[in-house]
Amino acid sequence: MRLINGQAAERLDLSDRAFQFGDGVFRTLYQRDGKVPFLQRHLAKLRADALALGIAAPPDELWLADLRQVGTADATLKLLLTRGETPRGYVYPADLQPNRVVQVAPLAAPRPLAAGGARVRVCEIRAGWQPRLAGIKHLNRLENVLARAEWQDPAVFEGLLLDRDDHVIEGCMSNVLMLENGRLITPLLDGAGVAGVMRSVVVSAAQQGWSVAEERITLPRLLAAQRVWLCNSLIGLVPVGSLAGVNWPVHEADAALFAAIEIILSKESFTL
Repeated sequence: MRLINGQAAERLDLSDRAFQFGDGVFRTLYQRDGKVPFLQRHLAKLRADALALGIAAPPDELWLADLRQVGTADATLKLLLTRGETPRGYVYPADLQPNRVVQVAPLAAPRPLAAGGARVRVCEIRAGWQPRLAGIKHLNRLENVLARAEWQDPAVFEGLLLDRDDHVIEGCMSNVLMLENGRLITPLLDGAGVAGVMRSVVVSAAQQGWSVAEERITLPRLLAAQRVWLCNSLIGLVPVGSLAGVNWPVHEADAALFAAIEIILSKESFTL
């Protein structure tokens, strides 16, 4: 099921700039038992990303009305905001009307993990450097598409993207965090990458017991970490079991982080 500007519809106009240029932003989240985890964080991030691109974000009440309209069954939800429709060309009028899209899909079952956590590979594709777009979840995700096409082995859970300077940026679909000397560290995303909502949740959870920082992380530094995790809003927090020949066993920090995230989840699950 799809809603476009609050109405049931299956197609955007071909003149929409999302189709022409990837000109828009989006969020992917889920609902279970009528509740949407971290919804306010998602809407705030959507507004911030839209503002960074100069797109007028609709009031949160419109998104909430859309979500209530699509029902309360367990589902994956995708919220998209496009800049709107123009005939052609990069230039757009200041009064262009954005299009608001809600897509609903079945909630996928969790993917099985090997002992110790997810098997991860390093991708050949590099994360492109563009400070103006760093952190934003915009609709142009070609780097991620090409990176994900590098492997077909279902045993590989995720691929890791480095930037032009060999710094770890993110996974194809996830953010990266590591435990180093009792500190939780996540890559500094000032030149590339997406600053995901679940990343912010994990950081909030970790601040209850550890020092937290955003820093440049090289691959050797990541491989020397006490523990490495991936996260996004659908998979939650996933420990990494193996990467580039390094294996990590289950770590006591796993349980501590999971417990802290559950506390935040209990406070930030929005009932539709």
